[in-house]
Amino acid sequence: MLSDIEIAQNAKMKKIYEIAAGLGIDEDDVEPYGHYKAKLSEALYSKLANKKDGKLILVTAINPTPAGEGKTTVSVGLAEAMSRIGKKAVLALREPSLGPVFGIKGGAAGGGYAQVVPMEDINLHFTGDMHAITAANNLLCAMIDNHLQQGNELKIDQRRIMFKRCMDMNDRALRNIIVGLGGKINGIPREDGFNITVASEIMAILCLATDIADLKERLGNILVAYNTSGEPVFAHELGCCGAMTALLKDALKPNLVQTLENNPALIHGGPFANIAHGCNSVRATKLALKLGDYCITEAGFGSDLGAEKFFDIKCRYGGLTPACVVLVATIKALKYNGGVNKADLAKENMWALEKGIANLKTHIENMHKYQLPVVVAINRFGTDTDEEISFVQKFCAEMGVDVSMCEVFAKGGEGGIDLASKVCETIDMCCADDSSNFRKLYTSEDSIKQKIETIATEIYRADGVIYTPQAEKAIKEIESIGFRELPVCIAKTQYSLSDNPALLGKPKNFKITVRDARLSSGAGFVVVYTGDIMTMPGLPKAPAAFNIDCDNDGNITGLF
Repeated sequence: MLSDIEIAQNAKMKKIYEIAAGLGIDEDDVEPYGHYKAKLSEALYSKLANKKDGKLILVTAINPTPAGEGKTTVSVGLAEAMSRIGKKAVLALREPSLGPVFGIKGGAAGGGYAQVVPMEDINLHFTGDMHAITAANNLLCAMIDNHLQQGNELKIDQRRIMFKRCMDMNDRALRNIIVGLGGKINGIPREDGFNITVASEIMAILCLATDIADLKERLGNILVAYNTSGEPVFAHELGCCGAMTALLKDALKPNLVQTLENNPALIHGGPFANIAHGCNSVRATKLALKLGDYCITEAGFGSDLGAEKFFDIKCRYGGLTPACVVLVATIKALKYNGGVNKADLAKENMWALEKGIANLKTHIENMHKYQLPVVVAINRFGTDTDEEISFVQKFCAEMGVDVSMCEVFAKGGEGGIDLASKVCETIDMCCADDSSNFRKLYTSEDSIKQKIETIATEIYRADGVIYTPQAEKAIKEIESIGFRELPVCIAKTQYSLSDNPALLGKPKNFKITVRDARLSSGAGFVVVYTGDIMTMPGLPKAPAAFNIDCDNDGNITGLF
């Protein structure tokens, strides 16, 4: 059996100009990075301004498990299958981070015969977007420390600097550091730390900005510190927003690549799905909606985190209206939610499946709260038995949703034809007149606590919310300086609907504990912490980097 990278390396890719031409894009609007990847010009947006938008399809999932769900694989496979049934679909995905690529999680290019290519480029440096974000982030950090060194006219309290440095690699040793050591010439000593680049607020800003002007304004709105009087200090007061924008102007342009079956894919941005909204850029999604009859995109982790943030943050700022939700699950993952150990998931276990399917039920119900139709995609494994499959199909029928047994990993687009057909039928039935009943979960007028409690009770199914004194103080301060209307971005474990990763399935009789809140005023949301969320991951004992190599001819091996 071929590995993912071997399948990708055997792909017969088309030149990127040919992929662009298939979308009706002129060569003048294609800025190539080699033969098989390109950025799309700023001018393309105005050329397409009057074109009708296609239908927006969100791919999300149940809570992640060690068995894997294959959300990106299904997203890619669905795009392939759409083409096979004669539909014009454009895929819009996030960019992978180097940290997980060399760590344990892996890349984000799909798998098997449902991948985006060139896979090695996408998972490594790609078009340099991550490096541009890193540079802009660290320029702002350098300007903060230089301001302290040059007299500190803004009276920044060095104990309350809110903005950290970043790098695109897992490195636990950089989580907490001291800068400015070595005497007066080397700066003012203070505590600092690093986030991984995808956790930088600048990544979130890039993915929510509508154009360069909006990008610059959002950069200027970043809360960098408080002064000695307790008043906020924003990035625009340091005078470097123009320089940061200059570093990011090309990174703001979406990247065009292709799938294994030569269908178009826009891959752009990759914000954390906990402390940010966890989906690709608004610009790429909007461009995909103009270029195709369907845009297929995804959101990080399960629907309780990724889809909620997609709807309540990204759709709110982007003015987006989804037409359908594809909810990905596996029978293995459902049995895991029912209490089966990972080693035993290949064995038939109807009792565990019946218990664990409560997790799928809750996610379906949650998506219906946004007034959106749902199609369940079961990523099929060879170990799934007829009885297990029949049970899931019957369950979904009773829930009133279509279900498709998906085999895109093994068969590419052919294995997703049934899913594509059911998604199109669902959209045609629910959005025949281009109308949508989509609604967000809360309003901007709600208080920060009201927004938190709505998500906790409606989506997580908690009995209520407990606030630590630190959280109470932080929320009060955020509202007092004028940011009450912002949406909230709840940082919570992805493994459970609750804030306890050990509580699988559909937990009951629990409350969510909010321990802190931080303002991401540039991105435009309040990050609410319900546990210890790591923004600079570490490498595992046996990192994936052990397996990656490059021969004398430049051929990469071991990359999945």
